[in-house]
Amino acid sequence: MLPSIDNYGQYSSKNYGANTLVVTVGDIRVWYSYRTPVAFEIGDNDMVVHQNDWAQTTGKHLNWIDGGDKKSRVSHEEFQRIWREQTEKELTSL
Repeated sequence: MLPSIDNYGQYSSKNYGANTLVVTVGDIRVWYSYRTPVAFEIGDNDMVVHQNDWAQTTGKHLNWIDGGDKKSRVSHEEFQRIWREQTEKELTSL
């Protein structure tokens, strides 16, 4: 299956949309703020959103992704651990 690339968020100009991409490959969706993956959703699993370790603009992007649910965001270490766990399961099922 070929990936699809879309924009998320509320930028009025398409020029800024390049900084808010979501890439979908099969059952894997990854949201980016600039070139950094900041959220993902794999299969039937819940969306995983990284806590804001960056600047105000990425915080705005995170709010667009999760509606501002800051309590559900995870640390970098947890983000990486869940990614490895879920992608391992997804790839072994192919």
